[in-house]
Amino acid sequence: MKVVQWGEARGIVQNSNNMAQAIKTLEEVTELIEAIHKGDRTAQIDAYGDILVTLIIGCATADLDLVTCLDAAYEQIKDRKGYLDAQGVFHKVTS
Repeated sequence: MKVVQWGEARGIVQNSNNMAQAIKTLEEVTELIEAIHKGDRTAQIDAYGDILVTLIIGCATADLDLVTCLDAAYEQIKDRKGYLDAQGVFHKVTS
């Protein structure tokens, strides 16, 4: 709630929209990729935090709750079976 309150105090929640926040999230993901590429742990921490802030604010502008969205996503994946191989490819197991 602190992030939403911060965003409301600055007019972000009221005056932005979820598309603008999605674009901001994409910018922050790009910064994360750059930080990972450089091996900059401090920048990675900052980028992950900024991504979460943009997701929380984006949900608030859409009148959604990020935890509810996460719960819904988990409900969809919880019973999936599979594994990630050494090359980074996920293999679904059906049975």
